[in-house]
Amino acid sequence: MSQFWSDLVHTLTPYVPGEQPKVDNLVKLNTNENPYPPSQKVYEAIASVNDERLRLYPDPNSDALKTTLQNHYGLKEGQVFIGNGSDEVLAHIFMALLKHDKPLLFPDITYSFYPVYCGLYGINYQTVPLTKQFEIDPADYRIENGGIIFPNPNAPTGRVLALDAIRTLLENNPNSVVVVDEAYIDFGGESAVSLVQDYPNLLVVQTYSKSRSLAGLRIGYAMGQSHLIEGLERVKNSFNSYPMDRVALAAGVAAIEDQAYFDGCCEKIIHTRENLVEFLTKNGFEVVPSAANFVFTKHKHLDAVDIAQQLRDKAIIVRHFKLPRIDQYLRISIGTDQENQALCDALSDIVNA
Repeated sequence: MSQFWSDLVHTLTPYVPGEQPKVDNLVKLNTNENPYPPSQKVYEAIASVNDERLRLYPDPNSDALKTTLQNHYGLKEGQVFIGNGSDEVLAHIFMALLKHDKPLLFPDITYSFYPVYCGLYGINYQTVPLTKQFEIDPADYRIENGGIIFPNPNAPTGRVLALDAIRTLLENNPNSVVVVDEAYIDFGGESAVSLVQDYPNLLVVQTYSKSRSLAGLRIGYAMGQSHLIEGLERVKNSFNSYPMDRVALAAGVAAIEDQAYFDGCCEKIIHTRENLVEFLTKNGFEVVPSAANFVFTKHKHLDAVDIAQQLRDKAIIVRHFKLPRIDQYLRISIGTDQENQALCDALSDIVNA
C-alpha cells in the first residue's frame, strides 16, 4: 500500500538501530548501553512524581532540568536546550542550524544517523575521510561548508579529538556552526563545553543514555550560546511543545546531583575497557585507541563476520558494520567485569580453535 506514501518517504533510507534480541542470559555488547543501573537517587525521584500530577502536562520549557545543567556546566541562562534523547536534539539541530546551500561536512566513518537526517530534511552533505588511523584532521575541513558535525569520541571508532583541534576547527570555520556530539565524552575525553563562551559557532550535544545509565528514559541536551539555542527552541515549539515527560525531567535532575555515583560508574567502565584492550592485544587483535564505552577492533587473521557469528552462537552479541573501510572491524560495548570475562573466554575459544 505504499502508493499512499508521500514522495519523500520513497526516498528515505531509515537508520537501523542496534539489535535488541529477546534472549535469556544474553551478553549484550552491541548498543553501548551502560552495564550499571541508574543512581538510587534517580529511583527516588521517579517515585516522587508517580502521583496524580501525571494527569497534567509537564513543564514545556524543562526549566528545572535546564537550571540543573546550567549550574553543573557553568553556563548562563538560555544556553541549554532539552530534548527527548539526543537523537531528537540532533534532528532539531539539522533542521534549525545545518540546512544551508553549502554542504554539511561530517566524517566518512561516523554515526550513521547523520546521512539519514540529511535525507529526511533535504540537506546537501559531503563526507570527509578519516585518516588511515581513523582520526579527524581539522585541516581536512578547511573547505566551503554549511556546517560541521562529528561525534567526539567518534563512533564507531572511539577515537577522541583534543580540545586544541576543536578550537582549530572553530577558528577555521567562523561562519559555520560546529556541532560536537559528545555521547561518549565521559569515558575518556575532555568536553568542549568549556569553549562555549568563547565561540558563538559551537554547539555541544550530550545524552543521559550512556554515562548516566538512562537510555530507557530518553534525555538529551545541547549547550551553546543563546542565539543557537533560540533557533532550536523555535523548531522544537513548531514540532512538539511537550517532548519531556515529568518522570524524565525528575530523573534528569537527580542523576546530575549524584556526582559520586556517576564518577564511580565511569571509572569502572574505563577500568574494564583497559582490561579488554589488554586481552585483545595479546590475542591477535588490533584495537583502535578508545575514549568511549566500547572498543573498535579487528583480528589480524580471522574474519569479523565469522567471529561475530561464533560469539552469537555463545549468546554474546557485538556490532558489525558492513561498510567500506571497516567491514573487518567489530564494535564491542564495555559490559560488567563478568560480561567482559564471558566475552574473553569465548574469544579465547574462537582464536585458539
